[in-house]
Amino acid sequence: MKIPKLVLTDIDGVWTDGGMYYDQTGNEWQKFHTYDTAGVLICHRNDVPVGIISGEDTEIVQRRAEKLKIDYLFLGVEDKLATAEKLCRKLHIQLEEIAYIGDDVNDLELLKAAGISGAPSSAVRQVLEMVDITTEKKGGEGAFREFIEKIFGTEF
Repeated sequence: MKIPKLVLTDIDGVWTDGGMYYDQTGNEWQKFHTYDTAGVLICHRNDVPVGIISGEDTEIVQRRAEKLKIDYLFLGVEDKLATAEKLCRKLHIQLEEIAYIGDDVNDLELLKAAGISGAPSSAVRQVLEMVDITTEKKGGEGAFREFIEKIFGTEF
């Protein structure tokens, strides 16, 4: 498998189990699996930048991205394909040179355009039927790391 020049990822349902948790005071919580950190490290060790494209716009994801030194962060995105196209133009690369992992119907267009597409095993049927790589792990269980390990042919 050819190594991509850029890896893009959805968050909710890929790095998380897709659940949104609220406490009685209105605080929002999300759980991230530390396994996915290794996926970012593998990319960075191979000089491949990582970007997050999410329809949600939360401080939680922003903090996680900062902690992991994510190269590109796009929150509150309605059109993920248009965002990826704009980033590819900026980086002088083609969509066929990227890898993208997503889990829901709002990811379909970008998954179709990416050179390497992936999904966690918990993704919706429409996504699972068309991706190149389906991880054994569900979203929130290290699916991003598994996707990266399959692309790079290595374990952390």
